[in-house]
Amino acid sequence: MTLFALFLALPIGYAVYLSLRTVKVSGLGLGAGARQEVWAGFANYSRALGDPEFLASVGRVGLYGLVLVPTMLGLALLFALLLDAKRTGLKGFSRVSIFLPYAVPAVIASLLWGFLYLPRVSPFEYLAESLGLPTADVLSSDVILFAIANIGLWGGVGFNMIVIYTALKAIPTDLYEAARLDGATERGIAWRIKIPIVAPSLILTFLFSMIATLQVFAEPTTLRPLTNTISTTWSPLMKVYRDAFTRDDIYSAAATSVVIALATFVLSFGFLRLVQRRAFAQENG
Repeated sequence: MTLFALFLALPIGYAVYLSLRTVKVSGLGLGAGARQEVWAGFANYSRALGDPEFLASVGRVGLYGLVLVPTMLGLALLFALLLDAKRTGLKGFSRVSIFLPYAVPAVIASLLWGFLYLPRVSPFEYLAESLGLPTADVLSSDVILFAIANIGLWGGVGFNMIVIYTALKAIPTDLYEAARLDGATERGIAWRIKIPIVAPSLILTFLFSMIATLQVFAEPTTLRPLTNTISTTWSPLMKVYRDAFTRDDIYSAAATSVVIALATFVLSFGFLRLVQRRAFAQENG
């Protein structure tokens, strides 16, 4: 409780306090007492919600989530089902290989992929030119969103796969044997038994992925020096960082942070309420 209060509750409370304050400048803003912190009410929230840059960043992150989350969870489910299949070999090696990218920090992964994206140093670009194949600028404005999503996909599939695979290993094998006696194929067992039973794990991984999507920061920030197609407000958290540490407007940054936190809570709580009956059907049964 002490750690929770010191490192979570107090910072949140202080951010809310700052979001309700602002600086009043008198005259030229020079001398003692020329800049005073005063009560601002909800003015910072009104300005944040009406900021075109913030709304544009929300739209980009929404599109980013639509690209990333379904693809990531689909691949995680596919890999988990393949690893759980009886005929799959080298399960230990495959499981570690798929999970290993998750252990790489987001900044390091972004740097690695950034060099792979750069046309002058990318081995993919060199290979394509050697074979006479067409090349594309992955860091261009048209596909930069997919380039960033690819980094999140590369790092996130392994974690979600482990969660789903663990749920699959908890299913009693008697169910599979009974299904095979009834003539069910391996594909039918996966579709009619495995996927419905691990649905709560899929819901959990979707929730985690949605929250991580709303908080995307490291990938676009790390790639930004490599291209001019990523602005300082590409994502909502990048805008918070710019306002707080570049423009020195901590009050507006605090208000935007609170808005992001509330949006994350509302979306997460609303999603859980929507799927609560399906998610906890087994526990209530």
